[in-house]
This record gives sequence, structure tokens and C-alpha cells, in this order.
Amino acid sequence: MKIATWNVNSIKARLPTVLKVLTQIKCDVVCLQELKCETEAFPYMEIEDQGWNCAVYGQKTYNGVAILSRFPLEDVRKDLPGDAEDTQARYIEATVLSDSPMRVASLYLPNGNPAPGPKYDYKLAWMDRLEARARDLMTREEPALMAGDYNVIPEARDAARPDDWRDDALFRPESRAAYRRIVNLGFTE
Repeated sequence: MKIATWNVNSIKARLPTVLKVLTQIKCDVVCLQELKCETEAFPYMEIEDQGWNCAVYGQKTYNGVAILSRFPLEDVRKDLPGDAEDTQARYIEATVLSDSPMRVASLYLPNGNPAPGPKYDYKLAWMDRLEARARDLMTREEPALMAGDYNVIPEARDAARPDDWRDDALFRPESRAAYRRIVNLGFTE
């Protein structure tokens, strides 16, 4: 199964490009982030007409995630467990019913800036919840993938000018350590 992930930064503003890419891409599943539209306003018809099944968790103006699949989707979950008060549309997962079913998550991790501060605290708490969910997925006897925009710069070599990012939430040691804890559960980057 081939899977792609793409931060589209507004599905409506980039719909012609998205539709063109979806006709050309040789993937079975596409995870989208930063839809910037409510669930009901997602362009289901245009995308489904190209043969994609859609699971969408949208939010007005900000955030929003989706899973597009050439295979049927089942057991869709539209939240990251661990905080019933969190209403940000940043996480969706579903089982892709291919010949070898797989649990797929599309995520849009919080940016966290300015750091330190409440937004950074939210980012780190969200990453703790993501780690807990990743642990849960690893205990199941089905393949799992967590794709998306992690808003983390894992290593200095991942930035053209690392010194420009030293105080940014994406590159802070706590963000990088939280990311490594998730990957080190047995996932591959």
C-alpha cells in the first residue's frame, strides 16, 4: 500500500491543485492536514468523483484533517483520546480495508509558538496524548501508521539554517524528545 501525506493549507483555496494531484498520484491513501474548512464544507463530491473514500474532521478557519482512500474506510475516530475538552480538529484515524487492512491516522500536531507559554504547553500535552495513542496502536495486532504534519524539526540536519530555529517550539529539546519517544515505540520515520 502506498500512502502520502500533505499539508494542503486550505482545501478550498487549493482545490484545483488538489484535484489535479489526486488524479496523478500513484497512492492508495492520502492523509491531508490543515484543511481550514468545516467537515460539512469539505469538497466530498469532487474528490469522491475521482474514486476516493473520505474521512474528514474539519474546523472553520483552522486545522482540519482527512484520510482519502481508494479502499473503503471503517471505524473512523475523529479525536485524539485523553482530553475530552479538546475541540481542535487535529487528529483522525480509520481502518483502511485493503487486502492487508491497516489503521491509518492523519494528524496535524500543534505548532506551539510562542514557546514557552500556553501554546507550547498544549503542544507538549498533545504529544503526550499522541504517544499514549501510539502505544495503544502498537499493542494491537494490526499494522498502524501515524502520518501528517508533526510540526517538529527532529534534528539540526532537518533545517537549512538550524540556528534560526533554536528558540522555536518546533526545535526545542522538549519537542524533539517527545517526537523521539513516539518514533522509538517502533515506528519508522
